[in-house]
Amino acid sequence: MPVTKKTILRKDEITADFLRLFDQYMEDLLQGRVSHKVHTSTFAELLFIHPTHLTNTIKSTTGKSPCEIMEDRIVGEAQKLLKDTQLSVADISYKLVFNEPTYFIRFFKGMTGTTPLQYRKQLINLHLPEKEKRSGER
Repeated sequence: MPVTKKTILRKDEITADFLRLFDQYMEDLLQGRVSHKVHTSTFAELLFIHPTHLTNTIKSTTGKSPCEIMEDRIVGEAQKLLKDTQLSVADISYKLVFNEPTYFIRFFKGMTGTTPLQYRKQLINLHLPEKEKRSGER
């Protein structure tokens, strides 16, 4: 089956629509306006396409599956929250709609190789020499 310009444009349109919907979901999630996780099938439903078609399209245009895109973004937001806030790991897990902090910790460690608390401590240790250096200059 030859690839037509219309096919290419439709793939780009589906990808753009998925990314737009997912960005909106993440914004709503971080603002506390949603309290549930979404799945690829949810986005496929909103786009009036089959979940398999959505997955295949996203993978062909981005090189990643929708799940990988969503997981990467969730980890990125978790890292920002760990870095920029004093929220506890449990509070971050609930904010990102994990039912239990242990599920969040397992997810985060599986994606990054460290626990959320280890990640936060590593950030603190990276900045510790800077602080010590400044206090010695005074």
